[in-house]
Amino acid sequence: MESEGYENTHQHPKRRKPTNRSEFPSTSSMQDSSFTFPILPEELITEILSRVPVKSLLQFRCVSKSWLGLISSSDFVNTHLSLSANDKEYTHHRVMLSFVQPEYNLKDCSLGSLLYGSVTEAFDLDYPMKNPHKSVWIVGSVNGLICLAIEENDLFLWNPSIRKFKRLPESRPTLRCGYYFMYGFGYDELHDDYKVVGIFCIFGSGGLYDVQVKMYSLKSDSWRNVDDFQGGVLLNDSGKFVNGKLHWATTARLGEYNGWDIISIDLTDEKWGKVEQPCYEEGNFDFVLGVLKNDLSVLCNYQRTGADLWVMKEYGVKDSWTKMYTIKCPNDPGKYMFSPPLCLSNKGEILLVFGSIFMIYNPNDDSIRYPEVTNFDACLEAEIYIESLVSPLLQTELSTQQQ
Repeated sequence: MESEGYENTHQHPKRRKPTNRSEFPSTSSMQDSSFTFPILPEELITEILSRVPVKSLLQFRCVSKSWLGLISSSDFVNTHLSLSANDKEYTHHRVMLSFVQPEYNLKDCSLGSLLYGSVTEAFDLDYPMKNPHKSVWIVGSVNGLICLAIEENDLFLWNPSIRKFKRLPESRPTLRCGYYFMYGFGYDELHDDYKVVGIFCIFGSGGLYDVQVKMYSLKSDSWRNVDDFQGGVLLNDSGKFVNGKLHWATTARLGEYNGWDIISIDLTDEKWGKVEQPCYEEGNFDFVLGVLKNDLSVLCNYQRTGADLWVMKEYGVKDSWTKMYTIKCPNDPGKYMFSPPLCLSNKGEILLVFGSIFMIYNPNDDSIRYPEVTNFDACLEAEIYIESLVSPLLQTELSTQQQ
């Protein structure tokens, strides 16, 4: 090959290199060429980025200082969260799963793939204080934040999407033998504050018990006592967050399950209340609270042969309770129970857990299908969360955890 050019034996004759400056294209001609990149308006950039997955946004923060400032701003975080939460295809939603066997562990998978795909893969999660010998409990999920309880003593607020967490201060009162505790996690919209409620029940002789209630505020990073508890013995493991309130099912005395109440605590004013229940069908059933599309639900497992799902369409209005469906146990009715429904697809199908496996029920034709999930064993519980940029850390703590 000659030193002044190169030879392409397929199409072009020899070409020589430019020998003087005048042979290079001028700056003005480059600006007029098709290679000119337009500068997009800031509003359009924001509109585009607000629809980008969290994983990509974390990388895009390195593009420039202006992009870092935009993606880190509270307005952008809230806009991105709102668009993700209202996506009917559940593109930014995931399902977190807890396991006991062969060891304690958390995994997650794509909700959209679970509902609309053919095969879904579950991925192991590196959660705070991960230990195969310590139990882990998903208390709840709000706006992409997960509240985790590790064993009895450790509580965390954790966003797995941005890999940030906060360990909460010690919460338990002084307890002795014969007690139980339950938590609930929710969001106080009026004060823009995430809160955890802990209910600690200490049993005495003759069936008597004493209940202490504490509430944690992320803004103050502290617990305070809450008075005037009006419930009984709590039945569900964690509080169900609906309409700014946490809800638990209760019964009057331990071991007596012939009558239930639904109690609530408002996270804004810390007042207790009760929710009127639907007019159930007669029969013995297990009573389980849940949430479906932001509405309070009650699942009635009738002697483990089938289940009714009731949904309160208008919060606080008894007449708005609607029986959504009745589903029969597909097999081995004496062994398994239905879980509260996890979500409703855009096709009207309902995702729930039966025993320890996923089930998708279509009330339109009474059909059932079982989505295929790889890297998945029998799960203990499942919780849906949104991929978001919401941080569990206070502004003063942001520098203590690296990207």
